Amino acid sequence: MTNPSGSRTIMVVGGGISGITAAVEAAEAGFDVVLIEKTPTLGGRVAQMNRYFPKLCHPTCGLEINYQRIKKSKRISVYTMSTVAKVAGKTGGYTVTVKTKPRHVKPNCTACGDCAKVAETEVANPFNYGMNTVKAAYLPHGMAFPMRYVVDPSVAGTPEGEAIKAACTVGAVDLDQTEDSFDLQVGAIVWATGWRPYPAANLTAYRWSDLPNVVTNVEMERLASVDGPTKGKIVRPSDGAAPKTVALIQCAGSRDLNHLGYCSRICCLASMKHAAYVREQYADAQVDVYYIDLRAHDKLESFVQRLKRDPQVAFIKSKPSRIEAGENGNPVVCGENTLTREIYAKPYDLVVLATGMQPSVAEGEMPDLGGVDEYGFIFAEGEDISAGVAAGPLDVSMSVQSATAAACKAIRAVTTAH
Repeated sequence: MTNPSGSRTIMVVGGGISGITAAVEAAEAGFDVVLIEKTPTLGGRVAQMNRYFPKLCHPTCGLEINYQRIKKSKRISVYTMSTVAKVAGKTGGYTVTVKTKPRHVKPNCTACGDCAKVAETEVANPFNYGMNTVKAAYLPHGMAFPMRYVVDPSVAGTPEGEAIKAACTVGAVDLDQTEDSFDLQVGAIVWATGWRPYPAANLTAYRWSDLPNVVTNVEMERLASVDGPTKGKIVRPSDGAAPKTVALIQCAGSRDLNHLGYCSRICCLASMKHAAYVREQYADAQVDVYYIDLRAHDKLESFVQRLKRDPQVAFIKSKPSRIEAGENGNPVVCGENTLTREIYAKPYDLVVLATGMQPSVAEGEMPDLGGVDEYGFIFAEGEDISAGVAAGPLDVSMSVQSATAAACKAIRAVTTAH
């Protein structure tokens, strides 16, 4: 890979599906690209999914093709564990300060795993949203790109850290790495900063923080994934038992002025997908979907109708008011059916909260941007170019389309700036 610097270079901030798409599209059009990602690997939220619409593909399907395009390109430079600290200038002449965190593993890592064999400390696994642990020397996940280990900073300067370093036969472990920064000159910036799940801990009435059998939709994706904490078996976190009754609660925090005042677009269909996951694994399971409205865009309405024909999937028009702890510790969903006016308090083996999409820039991790709306999404106007969910809630296919458009805007920006 090259290390481009200049007014015709395009910087893409965010290495999820949108950022990857924008980067490869711009590079294959003949422009140098710098791709910045804050985590150890590319792929973003898509890499953490079990399957995604519209074809219910596994993430390998779309990501591996794009990883190959990056590997083959001589125009793309990738910086992981990096964030943008400062932006100065304007289109055609930006100076960007990039801050990098220590990975403690150099690029010559062969991903052999010898370092993990001697590691003893266990740390929360961010890829599985902390639902399990990994060794302090770990490969982020099975299809990580770059395919390189990470050493947790907690073992730096300890005997365990020295043992991890000694185990590496190619000398790739560097425990002396420190945070660093460098400047780049670029002509255009595409903000593909993606999204983060709305914190379920904020939804105190739904008891996610203290009832283990209440999980979120992103956690459900990991439970259903073969590389997830349960190797793809959907079970109750409290005891590993198979759930016979499952509640899916829509709009958990979305369309709520106390939390997210907008529809996150993907939640309804994600819950339909989760209902299908449960029914695929458990022929006798009962799934109840609590909803305000069911929103399925484009051709995906047929997926909803398929589930409505399943006699073991029930749709209850209601926004549950709270979740209580039952006698056996299982969650009890409480509320009122808005069609029948029935007051219910129904116990379940497992409850899945369909939490919404919150823009990553909402928490002030990025430099000041002029075109940010009241929710933290980036306007695609003026000099700000946004791709994917950085601009607003989108599904994967829409994010890819948005990223291609963003690449075109960036190309136009750098070619007309001079």
